Amino acid sequence: MNKGLIGKKIGMTQIFDEHGRVIPVTVIEAGPCVIAQVKTEETDGYTAVQLGFGDVKEKKLTKPEKGHFTKVNVTPKKHLREFRLDSVEGLTVGRELKADVFAVGDKLDIQGTSKGKGFQGVIKRHGQSRGPMGHGSMYHRRPGSMGPTSTPGRVFKGKKLPGHMGSQTISIQNLEVVRVDLDKNVILVKGSVPGAKGAILKLKSSVKSR
Repeated sequence: MNKGLIGKKIGMTQIFDEHGRVIPVTVIEAGPCVIAQVKTEETDGYTAVQLGFGDVKEKKLTKPEKGHFTKVNVTPKKHLREFRLDSVEGLTVGRELKADVFAVGDKLDIQGTSKGKGFQGVIKRHGQSRGPMGHGSMYHRRPGSMGPTSTPGRVFKGKKLPGHMGSQTISIQNLEVVRVDLDKNVILVKGSVPGAKGAILKLKSSVKSR
């Protein structure tokens, strides 16, 4: 059964397994999340659940957002995410979900927003090589040839050029849950995940593990 949760990236550390091997892990605050809406085939044409995470003051909500929470009698939440599920049986509005949704050994797909790096050149943004640094060269970190001169006389689409880097939605697949701490409501996932510390993450069962 596929599962989902909203989490917050706490940071990275390392732990040791029973053989003394180092495992790099990301610590994620997994919930608590509240079910704000349940969608079914009959009402919406598909089955899904909408989760809310993080408290927010009511005055910071728009009227539609406030009405959405008031209608189902749920405390206003700062972040809302929707998860497609095979079945919503047993899931009710207002129910709280915590880190125990996942267990050690589970494989997750984690989606987040990568760190923003502003406007960058082609060397940092695309990994291109620099030009000669001496002998009168005046072409050090620029993007290189722009293409043909007369025919077709234009720059082809997809040319790798300087521009805004980062702040993109990125998904990392098949990350393994190596530890679940129910007291602190955190899970430890092997490897790194997108975003800076404090970034909001969308955790769901891995597509490849099903």
